[in-house]
Amino acid sequence: MGKKDKKSKTAEQKARVAAKQSKKAAQKEKKVKSKNTDDSDAEDVDLESVLEEYAKKQAQFLKVTEAVCEPPPPRASATLIGSSSNVKELFLFGGEFYNGTLATFFNDLFIYHVDRDEWRKVTSPNSPLPRSGHAWCRGGNAGGIYLFGGEFSSPKQGTFYHYNDFWRLEPSTREWTRLESKGKSPPARSGHRLVYYKNYIVLFGGFQDTSQQTRYLQDLWLYDCQSFTWHNPVLPPATQKPDARSSFSFHPHGTGAILYGGYSRVKANTMHGKQTKGASQASKSVLKPTIYQDSWFLRITPPPPEAPINTAPAIRWERRKKPVNAPNPSRAGATQAYHKGRGIMFGGVHDVEDSEEGIESEFFDQLFALNLERNRFFPLTLRRARTAPKKQADDRGTKRGRGKADEAELLRNLAALEMKGTITGTDAMDIDLVEEAEEAPAKALKPVLNSMPHPRFNAQLAVQGDVLYIFGGTYERGDREFTFDEMHAIDLVKLDGVQQIYRRELENWHVDYAESESESDEEDDESDDEDMEGAASGVALPVAETFEPPTEPAMLAEEPLEVEEDQAESLTIDTRPHPRPFESLREFYARTSNAWQQVVIESSQKEDGPVDQSIKELRKVAFELAETKWWDCREEITAEEERQEEAGIGEVISIGDRANEAGSSGRRR
Repeated sequence: MGKKDKKSKTAEQKARVAAKQSKKAAQKEKKVKSKNTDDSDAEDVDLESVLEEYAKKQAQFLKVTEAVCEPPPPRASATLIGSSSNVKELFLFGGEFYNGTLATFFNDLFIYHVDRDEWRKVTSPNSPLPRSGHAWCRGGNAGGIYLFGGEFSSPKQGTFYHYNDFWRLEPSTREWTRLESKGKSPPARSGHRLVYYKNYIVLFGGFQDTSQQTRYLQDLWLYDCQSFTWHNPVLPPATQKPDARSSFSFHPHGTGAILYGGYSRVKANTMHGKQTKGASQASKSVLKPTIYQDSWFLRITPPPPEAPINTAPAIRWERRKKPVNAPNPSRAGATQAYHKGRGIMFGGVHDVEDSEEGIESEFFDQLFALNLERNRFFPLTLRRARTAPKKQADDRGTKRGRGKADEAELLRNLAALEMKGTITGTDAMDIDLVEEAEEAPAKALKPVLNSMPHPRFNAQLAVQGDVLYIFGGTYERGDREFTFDEMHAIDLVKLDGVQQIYRRELENWHVDYAESESESDEEDDESDDEDMEGAASGVALPVAETFEPPTEPAMLAEEPLEVEEDQAESLTIDTRPHPRPFESLREFYARTSNAWQQVVIESSQKEDGPVDQSIKELRKVAFELAETKWWDCREEITAEEERQEEAGIGEVISIGDRANEAGSSGRRR
């Protein structure tokens, strides 16, 4: 009996040990899986399951609700459109926000009431899933707002998902309806454009990103809002048509639509390697960015009334001349909005690839109007603010003044009779009414700027009435990307200033981010030695460009650090360049080389009169001063770096590297 109990106990212990080992193995596997997910964008991310979770959460809303809210959070690649009804409203949907590490996608619908200066957020049980890069337009004769496509990605954008769904939004009820078409429909895409023509919704262009390559499209689709059918007209092979592209402008026209500009990456052969005697130089196929400045007219001829209901309209592409006075240089991300036969264009960016490693970018804040009939650009500039009119002289003693006084007295008497009062108390009543009117709170006025908003590209534009609204936009500084959190309004008739609807300060806008260093500490030491050798040999190091936002305080990295009282006097006297956080000696000298050379020249002039040093000696002394300053400030700068690292701003993610990993078109153009 004892042996049997002992055997049973031993078996039980073995089972418990096996269970513990299995549990530990499961926990270890879970920990490794979690670590891999956090450290890298896993390739096995199931985006469909993620979107299913979004759909389940969306279905929890039982009905369409609308609530007053704060202005929407910052986002890029969203869509903004004005209402076609008498009610002055703007509709904003979707978009994405990239914080330097992760991308967040939205599917919320915001409505801005212009007259009330009020934002409202709409929740719906059947809203489209989160996306960016989608397109929408008004429904023309069919009414409503139509939306197609867009994209969604994993947080680190290692895996992309493109939509091919088609939606209709009813502006009056805020109700979304997914449209299931009969027959074939357009393939999934983003970066495309929609425009209306009578009862048709016209779709063209865009791109598909497969995480391996980006394929630009040039197919044309027309949706018949009466027969609920997509038509894909096939043109003869010899017929001319626009090249494949995305991010172009597509405007309605009385007999079709007008297309202008766009962006794509086109294959081109470049020569590389050294050419040797008797051997030709090798060529390499690369994708070069192309900014289009051509214009096309899409002529649409509806079928005759006696034709069957599913008959497709006849279409023809007609190439137009290049618009006169087109913005120079050409620019990508210059968005347009339609206004009374004109395309209103704002912003954009022009890239110049100086080398294989660097791209110089120029951003714009110019406003243009493209007259679609005349095919000509006109610059729109703000007019000078009018001075306040002089106060009119008191005319109570004149004949006109006496007439006004008699009219005011008559109105007071009539008011008294209506209130069943006496005429004798009208003077006091009038005074009380004036005092109450003066005590009534005045409506808050929005600040009006005399200059255009900060340069940017890919801003969302919409026209409501005669007012242009500019929402968001993107700006790049080095490898850092900023999404503006603001909206402005410009009266296209008066052009008397830029009204600031709202503006929130950008996070880390004033922090100077150093480029992420790929070299080790030993390599940094070697680079410092190379700097010394370069200064001694008279080689001029490049001066890094510094960025200062207009009308803003100094950057955070330039603020003076807290010091002891006995050191305050010396720091206030020392006006020489100061190192920045995360800035190596090489970067510090490259940024301040000219300033240190000026310090050496001024010092020599004070002591010995004219400067008799050579350029080589001058740069050598300047580098020695910069090196001394850099080491003297190391303790203070290290403390500032630790503070910024605790705030999560120590590491900068390269957008170029992220674009290469994802296989996207790069730099989010």
